[in-house]
Amino acid sequence: QVQLVESGGGLVQTGGSLRLSCAASTRTFGSYTVGWFRQAPGKEREFVTAISRTGATTSYGDSVKGRFTISRDNAKNTVYLQMNRLKPEDTAVYYCAAKATIGVVTTSSRYDYWGQGTQVTVSS
Repeated sequence: QVQLVESGGGLVQTGGSLRLSCAASTRTFGSYTVGWFRQAPGKEREFVTAISRTGATTSYGDSVKGRFTISRDNAKNTVYLQMNRLKPEDTAVYYCAAKATIGVVTTSSRYDYWGQGTQVTVSS
């Protein structure tokens, strides 16, 4: 069983930045692909980004390309999501998810473990 804990959410103005963290409980974190998803009120969960086990491969949703960057530190069992040039439409609860697999996974239903989420609010 893998526990994931997100942190770093908060309130920021349009154009600002936030860095989210996803800390995992497992010592074998390097075996897991990790993804970030977000869900705004009344909307479906949306793929944001994902990173492969070693960090060599990443994937981004179209709405965040060029603004968000995913990275990981397997020694710290943590994945980071750097969010720059934030927009009001980025407002959502952000979730990290993990799956023991190769490559990147962009479909939420394929992930096995989920965090509790962290709220990001971007004011206009």
